[in-house]
Amino acid sequence: MAATKTVPIVFSTHGDPVGIGHVASLARPGGNATGLTTLLTELVAKELEAFKEALPQATRVGVLFASTTPLRVPALATAKTTAHHLGVELREVPVSVEDDFQGGFAKMTHEGVDGCMVLSSPLMISRRELLAELALRHRLPSMFGAKENVLAGGLMSYAPDALDLNRRAATYVHRILRGAKPADLPVEQPSRYELVINLKTATVLGIAIPPTLLARTDEVIE
Repeated sequence: MAATKTVPIVFSTHGDPVGIGHVASLARPGGNATGLTTLLTELVAKELEAFKEALPQATRVGVLFASTTPLRVPALATAKTTAHHLGVELREVPVSVEDDFQGGFAKMTHEGVDGCMVLSSPLMISRRELLAELALRHRLPSMFGAKENVLAGGLMSYAPDALDLNRRAATYVHRILRGAKPADLPVEQPSRYELVINLKTATVLGIAIPPTLLARTDEVIE
């Protein structure tokens, strides 16, 4: 977007295009960019609420996030507000590269957190196996913003179907190639969210997932 204000740009999994200022509004983007949003900023609240339901005794949660991701600012603000309502204390742990992960988990363990919430970003998804390994090694229950992290061994996630969003992004490309203007194409929101829980990881950590939460789970990994 810094390079061009005229060439159409289609995004498929933007966390908060309005909050970051990439579009004027979801209904009327107004510029040369449009597409689909994961509503990450709002999603963080749901993630923390589900995490607290899984760990009702938790009073202190570490938040691992990529310090270079612009979304960290609105996402952390939402997390702080939600944590206050839930009676949970947050400990922020910024990382910028993979080499920071080990120190980040060591810090959370030293500070006595009851669990770790990882804000979704390309870094966190691409290093999902390492994150799952570190969470288990440090005996920390983990909440993620992408299903891939749970398939790799994380405890749970609450997120939209990213594959569906990527497929739907193709329709934007098609419409723009046929003459539509990005400024006039509303940004679409996810049509479905998935709560995924890895019971194998829960067993290893000695966590009993409440039946009420399991009943709402879209996918259970056993």
